Amino acid sequence: MKEEITTILKRNSLSVTASREKILTLFLGQDVALSHSDIEKKAGEKFDRVTVYRTLQTFTDKGIIHTIPTVDNAILYALCKDNCTQGHHHDQHVHFICDKCAQTFCLDNVVTPDVKLPQGYTSQQIEVVVKGVCKACKK
Repeated sequence: MKEEITTILKRNSLSVTASREKILTLFLGQDVALSHSDIEKKAGEKFDRVTVYRTLQTFTDKGIIHTIPTVDNAILYALCKDNCTQGHHHDQHVHFICDKCAQTFCLDNVVTPDVKLPQGYTSQQIEVVVKGVCKACKK
């Protein structure tokens, strides 16, 4: 996994630092979106809030991760899997929120539908959120 992390960072012209390695490791090992506090807790090391925030912002700007707004105006982060690049996110997929465990999942294989807007309107992002019970909670 270390080689994969180094490749991702170098491909995005980022230096390899301990905080970037650790945070990217967290994203590569998760199936769910993470909040800033989740990342701080799971990092296990004492990275200050500013370092975590800046790392998340850099990863978002470079197209490594994408943001998912929540109903309570918080932000979750998830790994981009749709060949996103710097300034160009292509994460046109559905997000699923489980009513039981409250986890948010990226359903990468379920694409957002095309929305035909009236003349004069231009969309920049389409967000589709599905709520229900995830497969782990259904058992």
